[in-house]
Amino acid sequence: MHPIVIMDSGAGGLTVFEEISRMMPWLPVIYCADNAGFPYGPRSEEDVVHRVSHYLGILCQKHTPSLAVLACNTASTVALTRIRKELTIPIVGVVPAIKTAATHSRNKCIGLLATPGTVKRSYTDNLIEDFASDCEVIRAGSTRLVHLAENKLHGEPVEQHEFDEILEPFKSAQKKPDHIVLGCTHFPLVREELSKSMPDVTWVDSGEAIARRVSSLLGDITHTSDSGPVSEMSVNHLAVFTGENEALGSLARAFKMRGFDVLDHQF
Repeated sequence: MHPIVIMDSGAGGLTVFEEISRMMPWLPVIYCADNAGFPYGPRSEEDVVHRVSHYLGILCQKHTPSLAVLACNTASTVALTRIRKELTIPIVGVVPAIKTAATHSRNKCIGLLATPGTVKRSYTDNLIEDFASDCEVIRAGSTRLVHLAENKLHGEPVEQHEFDEILEPFKSAQKKPDHIVLGCTHFPLVREELSKSMPDVTWVDSGEAIARRVSSLLGDITHTSDSGPVSEMSVNHLAVFTGENEALGSLARAFKMRGFDVLDHQF
């Protein structure tokens, strides 16, 4: 069975992987962590587009995946158009779950917690206009939260007061949001810490919706092989990294814990 590719600047796409794996445990995954370019948020749009195009192109040539998931809000908003022109396989992007939050909000006040670039982009403005025009939308952008999520994944301690400070725009608002959109795939990694700071909020992310989209695109596949049902077989996942740094060891361990048995940083 052909694998799918999941790409992110770091480990945030693991939150997407976990939803896909829960829904399709038989599906092999190749995960590309562009740790040499982490994080994407502060980079220019041209740089992000180039990096995504370069690495996805290599992966598609080498592994012939059935589809690719661009599991990064920043990359999705700037690179999807070009990538879909360059590659012949379906490309699934990630957008903030503003529609979901607006639909379920009781007080018609929602929050968007994302990277500064995602918060400011016209793409986000259009999502709010199309799906949350009846809501007050409070936006907060944070690059620091991306680093905190990666630090937690690496097993490093994180301080609760940092989450309190990041969420201050929501906590100090006259009308407080009852739903907050996690507009970066890294952010569900620290959902517990966010919930401690704002326990009455419903946190909304795109992971489950992405998994449903992947399942729909893959279609009705007979999950069998000569060795028996795929669901009963061991599935090997591959994680590849674009660079080496001092944090690669702990990052690799996090992937191994999630079933990525083969690890390769020689991109």
